[in-house]
Amino acid sequence: MKRLTTICLLAVASVLSVSAQNIYDIKVKDDAGKDVSLSDYKGKVLLIVNTATRCGFTPQYKELEALYEKYRAEGLEILDFPCNQFGQQAPGSIEEIHQFCTANFAIQFPQFDKIDVNGANESPLFTYLKARKGFSGFDTTDQTGKFMDNMLRKQDADYDKKSDIKWNFTKFLVSRDGRVVKRYEPTEKISNIEADICMELNPVLSTIMARRSVRKYMDKPVEHEKLETVALAGINAPSARNWQNWAVRIIEDQKLMADVKDMCRNAPNLICVCAPADGRFDLDAGLLGENMMLAAQSLGLGTCIQTGPVSFLTTDEKAKAFRNSLDIPEGYKLLYIIAIGYPDEQPDARPRDASKVKFIK
Repeated sequence: MKRLTTICLLAVASVLSVSAQNIYDIKVKDDAGKDVSLSDYKGKVLLIVNTATRCGFTPQYKELEALYEKYRAEGLEILDFPCNQFGQQAPGSIEEIHQFCTANFAIQFPQFDKIDVNGANESPLFTYLKARKGFSGFDTTDQTGKFMDNMLRKQDADYDKKSDIKWNFTKFLVSRDGRVVKRYEPTEKISNIEADICMELNPVLSTIMARRSVRKYMDKPVEHEKLETVALAGINAPSARNWQNWAVRIIEDQKLMADVKDMCRNAPNLICVCAPADGRFDLDAGLLGENMMLAAQSLGLGTCIQTGPVSFLTTDEKAKAFRNSLDIPEGYKLLYIIAIGYPDEQPDARPRDASKVKFIK
């Protein structure tokens, strides 16, 4: 019987992991016990948080409500999930918790039924969130962060190697298109979270922050209309004296693509950017490429800019038909290529070094 129960639990876990291909597949229960599909929040920027009413971090409710009031009209939703797993600091019923939060902090954002965020009975929502953004540590230069690290390490020396939620008021930021953008531990300053929320609410900034180099693509060519839009965005990039010293070739012919796919991340389409051979307008051509990649991102497409295959494409006999099809203007060179297609991966952002930026005041 025990073995059968284990098999059933594993089967349920497998179904959940398969069915929750994106966050909008998940259902949660509201404070009245009714099922709510997270697809109801599609198109919103979400801040998802596990909370407690008797925690040292409970005053964060005030800051969260301030964020909600400030950015709700722009598309922010804060989803509150009370949890009693950390120090038994959310002991009341959901009705009692909601009454406490409205009376003491006047919260207006949605509050859902109590859940577990870790363990055998954890909410599928938090299983999903943790799988996409694991624990990356507390800031031990901060006094509160150091305290949390010391406390948890005494309980488990390897606590930081697990993706589990560590305490109340852990937060996840989800973009308008359902990507889990960031995870914040309870010690994170609300001002830092607000800055990231502003990025996600602004469509231009969120597109910039979401763009990644994609190296795996679906076997599905990009529609001609979308390629036209990408090209139009590119040629509207700034150039010296508006000379537009570039030539763009977008490959839709799948027979031509078959000759070069191995060199181009197996993308279904390719953008070839040419510039004068003397190199004077390489910067202009670079700006054109950035415009095209951001436009592609906004259309749900992935891109990867490459210079490595240029030598093969311009000299190798196997690429002769491809090369001839480009009709590169006299005096121009193939500067770089952009693989483009529907992404078959969601790579995480690589760290950026903010110390490279200095403000001269």
